[in-house]
Amino acid sequence: MTESPQTSQREENQRMIADMIREFAKHEIEPHKMEWDESQEFPIHVFKKLGELGLMGVLVPQEYGGSGFGYHEYVTAIIELGRVDGSIGLSMAAHNSLCTGHILQHASESQKAKYLPKLATGEWIGAWGLTEPNTGSDAGNMRTTAVKEGNEWVLNGAKNFITHGISGDVAVVIARTGEPGKSRNASAFIVERGTPGFSGGRKENKLGMRCSETAEMIFDNCRIPQENLIGEVGDGFVQSLKVLDGGRISIAALGCGIAQGAFDVSVQYSKEREQFGKPISSFQAISFKLADMATKLEAAKLLTYQSAELKMQGKPMTKESAMAKYYSSEVAVELGNEAVQIFGGYGYTKDYPAEKYYRDAKLCTIGEGTSEIQKLVISREVLK
Repeated sequence: MTESPQTSQREENQRMIADMIREFAKHEIEPHKMEWDESQEFPIHVFKKLGELGLMGVLVPQEYGGSGFGYHEYVTAIIELGRVDGSIGLSMAAHNSLCTGHILQHASESQKAKYLPKLATGEWIGAWGLTEPNTGSDAGNMRTTAVKEGNEWVLNGAKNFITHGISGDVAVVIARTGEPGKSRNASAFIVERGTPGFSGGRKENKLGMRCSETAEMIFDNCRIPQENLIGEVGDGFVQSLKVLDGGRISIAALGCGIAQGAFDVSVQYSKEREQFGKPISSFQAISFKLADMATKLEAAKLLTYQSAELKMQGKPMTKESAMAKYYSSEVAVELGNEAVQIFGGYGYTKDYPAEKYYRDAKLCTIGEGTSEIQKLVISREVLK
């Protein structure tokens, strides 16, 4: 069976992106990642450089300053960043799939023309606000409200666990415009940093992903013009669910990247570390661990690229993306755990790389829908 020209071009793009990121990461990320992790510094300069490489607008058409690539290339980019530093992969994914993705999929032509060129080039960093202190998965009862006054909307409330909640230059915010618990009771708005009444709040002190900024966004009588409403009033949740379908692919890819990194260092260490006069990789206890890790990693990647393929074909992929996100994030945690075990006592120290993969991986089972929510989505699809 001969491959199509599109497939060979896509594979060439993926190779090019992987090589470019590996070279970039070797100089710009690897030497600094533990220092950023310890200090929780959000290295904005890295994302500006990623913007210059076209990685802050991977899916954005070239007419808006993006790279114009598809989901296969996007998955490859996240995997390659994630295998070096999950935090950088996470911030890049959140910027691309959530804020930029929401505007790309649902905004008007004038909104796209205004915001996408700045986001796609990394000139602006994007944030996306759905989660609140009291409403994680139960987003229908959110307390952040938007009330229409003349030709403006007045936002009041707070969002938390927001990637780039302090440093983001622009945010897409979902606010309640109807009664709590009712259908179609939320709408999406674009809010620029510097708008009076919009501020960043507390920054979270996290277990892992420590150089990806996670913080509150606070709205105190924040007035935004009518033209910053995305789509129609009441469309906020429908839009968000579509954005999260693609977002699940991002986190699936991130899980694959972290798992790949944990696997890579485990293989390398097992060949170098000697006990009883031979490398520990020659002991079945270790080699069988590596066999299990390799198999699960491959399965996670296949699920992830399958959902990317369905997304590109415009086919339904709610079930497949949920499966990819669920499986890959659980595999990332498992491989992070096994990496620490293979490194033994050294695995528990910050002088060796295993512990960071272990810490970073856990976020994948929580962010953009917990593993339990993915099971809910999958079971609903299966039982339809």
